[in-house]
Amino acid sequence: MDPQQWLLQYDEKLKAVAARAERADKALREVGGSATSPDGDITVRVSASGATTGLVLRPGVRDVEPEQLARMILETTRQAQRDAGAQVVEAMRELVGESEALEVVKSHLPEGYAGDGEDLAVGGPDLVPDTRPDDEYFENPPEVIK
Repeated sequence: MDPQQWLLQYDEKLKAVAARAERADKALREVGGSATSPDGDITVRVSASGATTGLVLRPGVRDVEPEQLARMILETTRQAQRDAGAQVVEAMRELVGESEALEVVKSHLPEGYAGDGEDLAVGGPDLVPDTRPDDEYFENPPEVIK
């Protein structure tokens, strides 16, 4: 191969990689996850790093016990972090493809998120507030220790 032609091809490859890196950089700067609790009373927004950037509590949370509210906020935050993690994986996949580098990124995502569609399940019955009347609640209380 002619050295001049090789150099031109190499330059084109470098330009293509730089363009992909620029697109990934832009996408990563725009990453932000959000999630809303199943009852719609809690909404959490997080940055690409998973840091909470917004928390909205609607009037329905007034009837929730503090411990359950804390669990609901934490689980909704985890879901928002998983949303942000999915966006990070897609941005990085475009840059590095299916590679060891992508696996390193995935290994630093929130617990339970692998970015491969086979994530651990999130959510559960604890996330929906118990809205039974007091009489019914005390006649048949929830199981505290499972």
